[in-house]
Amino acid sequence: MGEKQKQGNEYPVARGISVRELDSGKNIRIDFIYRGVRCRETLKIEPTKANLKYAERLRGEILNAISLGTFNYPDYFPASKRAKLFGYSVVKATVGELLKEYMIIAEKTLEPSTYNGYRKACEAHLYQAFGDILVRDFSSITIRNYVTKLEVTLKTVRNILTPLRNMLDQALNDGLIASNPLDKLVLSKLVDKKTRSSDWQVDPFDLDEIKAILSEAKEQARNLFQFAFYTGLRTSELIALEWGDIDWLKGMVRVSRAVVLKKEKGTKTKSGQRDVLLLPPALEALQNQKAHTFLEGQRIFFNPRTNTPWETDGQIRKTCWTHILKKAGVRYRNPYQTRHTYASMMLSAGENSLWVAKQMGHRDTEMIIKNYGRWIPDKSTVTGYTTVNEWISPLVGLACK
Repeated sequence: MGEKQKQGNEYPVARGISVRELDSGKNIRIDFIYRGVRCRETLKIEPTKANLKYAERLRGEILNAISLGTFNYPDYFPASKRAKLFGYSVVKATVGELLKEYMIIAEKTLEPSTYNGYRKACEAHLYQAFGDILVRDFSSITIRNYVTKLEVTLKTVRNILTPLRNMLDQALNDGLIASNPLDKLVLSKLVDKKTRSSDWQVDPFDLDEIKAILSEAKEQARNLFQFAFYTGLRTSELIALEWGDIDWLKGMVRVSRAVVLKKEKGTKTKSGQRDVLLLPPALEALQNQKAHTFLEGQRIFFNPRTNTPWETDGQIRKTCWTHILKKAGVRYRNPYQTRHTYASMMLSAGENSLWVAKQMGHRDTEMIIKNYGRWIPDKSTVTGYTTVNEWISPLVGLACK
């Protein structure tokens, strides 16, 4: 095949730009020096006036990147054989392949609950949306178009994209990409305002509801839920409690571990390791639970159906909690609301917000004020009692009835 190179009036071009005329057609070539080597790269576009201007700007950008030391050959010419001359290789890995590689590492390094959340995000969203895209072609525009079509909260969007962000950061460190496309996006501006905010809210039980629930619950289930209402422990912390954690003389329980996805781990945060005061109803629940599990082993609370320790919060919710609320005629809320009930009742009864924060395993009062602030000034809310003792007294002895 022959080649003619025309310069001059027919194709007015800038320095470093030339037009190649082949039997198959005409295209534009860029000429530049990189690491002392003369490089010529062909742009397979027609030599129109607009395209020649584009080529001129592109060459200027390349020269600027070379002078700054930021030039990455495959970013500009991913199919070029010359890239290998400078130690580059054309990346052919897909987003899906790199995500799977990242998840193998994540399974070994992250908490089981965190890994499980990442796995669900990948399987439900990321593999399907981006799996077949070459990572070198992955752009912020692709991600933006995907996010704008989601009808979920901003928090959910961030949760979905977290494993993707981590994988892209890893690819950046490995030199597979020049930048993380997620860094160029402001997610809060992409999520539909109708779905941006979560409808989750603190929704505690009032005293009548607590009494109805505990009246319907039997034996071990009643002990578990009574203890939950009057300690504010997370469900995962309740499951992990052992008899050795109870200080009977001081009336305290030491919270130092949790069970998540059937695996024991430390508390959610460092401040989560704490000593919690056992209010009379909580002590009463423990005394009643002694007859069932004190001599059986370490764990305090057992599944009454299997007479073995509870394994997951879902197990409690599905086999016990939901049924009891239905029998009690109480509007459904998940078991975690027992924790919110404890906090709101303590604050309504006039307890110091910092003390409540420490009892719940928070470092300071920020979360308390954010989630339970409306209970601090209004002591009539939820319980109707002005002191903790007035709130507790109607419940003492309930578990024996």
